[in-house]
Amino acid sequence: MIEARDLAKSYAGKAAVSGLSFDVRPGTVTGFLGPNGAGKSTTMRLMLGLDTGAGTCTFDGKPFTAYAEPMREVGALLEAKPFHPTRTARNHLLMLATSNRIPAQRVDEVLGLVGLADVAGKKPSTFSLGMGQRLGLAAALLGNPHTLILDEPANGLDPQGIHWLRELLKALANEGRSVFVSSHLLSEMALMADELVVIGKGRMIANGPVEDFTKLSVRNHVLVRTPQAGELASLIGAKLAGVGSVQRTGDSELTVTGLEANAVGDLAFDNRIRVHELSTHNATLEEAFLEITGNAAEYTAHAPAAAPTTPQEGAR
Repeated sequence: MIEARDLAKSYAGKAAVSGLSFDVRPGTVTGFLGPNGAGKSTTMRLMLGLDTGAGTCTFDGKPFTAYAEPMREVGALLEAKPFHPTRTARNHLLMLATSNRIPAQRVDEVLGLVGLADVAGKKPSTFSLGMGQRLGLAAALLGNPHTLILDEPANGLDPQGIHWLRELLKALANEGRSVFVSSHLLSEMALMADELVVIGKGRMIANGPVEDFTKLSVRNHVLVRTPQAGELASLIGAKLAGVGSVQRTGDSELTVTGLEANAVGDLAFDNRIRVHELSTHNATLEEAFLEITGNAAEYTAHAPAAAPTTPQEGAR
């Protein structure tokens, strides 16, 4: 169980993290989301005591720095390829294992688990970004910890690697571990995460189950196609009484928010209105994220202005 309370950190008088409090429960994958510059990496460093700041974070009741053999309790991956350039992959893990009294046989187990057994004798300096991520994950898993904190672990992985990582993290959570993972791959997070912590500009935006977050989106609606669109729109508007909306999006098409599809269907049936289509659109995690964090983005790019056109020489 991770319990973070009132985490805060400022740089040069500017708040990078401000009063963040959340829990990561055993048996769950908790996704950590936010735009670039939101303070995710700083938050993770504060959780592990790698940065000084305000607030507390405990792992099963104790701060990370209180554990004599921390890798047995918490596995962390915060940056890609943080390895000594002259050691082999296996020797790098052996060094970590020795410092935490982890049996040497565990090194070979995790190398096999992450798919690096064949390159255990090579130096990580020759590894691709994806291979470096796998080695970092091997280090995080080395002590068989009950808690994992992973910052962008899918960075550099190919599609097969991303699929493998998703299934691995879900399996680890199913064993009762607490998994806290940040990622910009929202489609993957939608498939992986049970709960979310969403921040922007260092402040909490949302915290809870994934489905509760997507329900906040205005993109959730019911689509109705009917040749009596005007009549049905009037009936729905009266029933909504200002709580929700109904909009004509075509001669025979409506979008409805504030009523579920079965209520719309019952209303049409009771008034002998023919319906050709009645379907529910649920917002994706990406749609909800972009909508809800739009005002919290630190850096916003704009499309380039169109280049002015000049008439060709000789044009008439």
